[in-house]
Amino acid sequence: MSGNDRMQPDRVRVDLGSRSYDILIGRNLINTAADHILPLLGKRHVVIVTDANVARLHLEALEHALKQAGIAVDSIILPAGEATKSFAELERLCGLLLDMKVERSSTLIALGGGVIGDLTGFAAAVFLRGIDFIQVPTTLLAQVDSSVGGKTGINMPHGKNLVGAFYQPRLVLADTGTLDTLSRRELLAGYAEVVKYGLIDEPDFFTWLETNGIDVIEGDEAARRHAIGISCRAKARIVGADERESGARALLNLGHTFGHALEAECGFSDELLHGEGVAIGMVMAFDLSATLGLCPTEDSARVQRHLASVGLPTSPLSLQGRLWTADRLIAHMGRDKKVKDGRIGFVLARGIGQAFHPAHVDPDQVSALLNAAIAA
Repeated sequence: MSGNDRMQPDRVRVDLGSRSYDILIGRNLINTAADHILPLLGKRHVVIVTDANVARLHLEALEHALKQAGIAVDSIILPAGEATKSFAELERLCGLLLDMKVERSSTLIALGGGVIGDLTGFAAAVFLRGIDFIQVPTTLLAQVDSSVGGKTGINMPHGKNLVGAFYQPRLVLADTGTLDTLSRRELLAGYAEVVKYGLIDEPDFFTWLETNGIDVIEGDEAARRHAIGISCRAKARIVGADERESGARALLNLGHTFGHALEAECGFSDELLHGEGVAIGMVMAFDLSATLGLCPTEDSARVQRHLASVGLPTSPLSLQGRLWTADRLIAHMGRDKKVKDGRIGFVLARGIGQAFHPAHVDPDQVSALLNAAIAA
């Protein structure tokens, strides 16, 4: 066992009163999972929900660790990919749980990325009217974003995450060792969400990323733990103040209005990963802010420059072969769950680390920005 494996995990608390929970960040947490999970169990029975790709890499280790501690384990392996976040797979998952005679005192464990975490969390929220679940995120994106905060749900043909529930996990185990198995593209998709926290209200963190971000991507353990810890603390603070996104939590959607529209246009496929859409969306949000005179153009340029420097897409033009139109993208935005009183919700910025939620954005300005991006 290496020195990194022996290090105690970092602990971040999500403070939500009686529903508070810890995020543990460190290496080798899957192999020691029982130490952290056993005290939380009502019944010594868990059902691990994972996908075919993650199962090949991490399922056996998690099953072994739990069984060694005397925990009864069942596992369900679902197809990999964004298409699994659907009513059909939710129904199939709940049916399998019923076939297993899972009781309310059992616990679900989501082992995987954002798709598995969102789907399993939603199933936990509705199965038997609510059972406990634990997140074991295996991607950088899931470790810094989707596993934290209790947003669960599935996609619809109309848009992303339109059906779901706020339902908090009992624990999040972010094993940094699982990141070693990711492709560079998957790491970059998660890194976009890391950058987001710097752009919202952590300008010093963004400056640190400009120097150290490449170390996070390329596997430096200390850099990864630092970036994941800062990101989780930022999200925990925002979620603790606004669990159901009635105010400050909306800032976590920086880049997402544009990004979700691009994802919808790509059919929520691997053509555009969520983090890639967020990267493009954050550049467009800062460009729009600069166009409206809200943000210095140099800050907008810094955002684009940093994301491009690590290899993330920063323009819709990176999706070759697609004929984008502003009207189509705005139509997707109009079906987003953030629409209020018929107005599309955006997060803009007065500068790096100064994100805010404007009361209104002129749709003609958005259309002009999109047309300019498409024509570039």
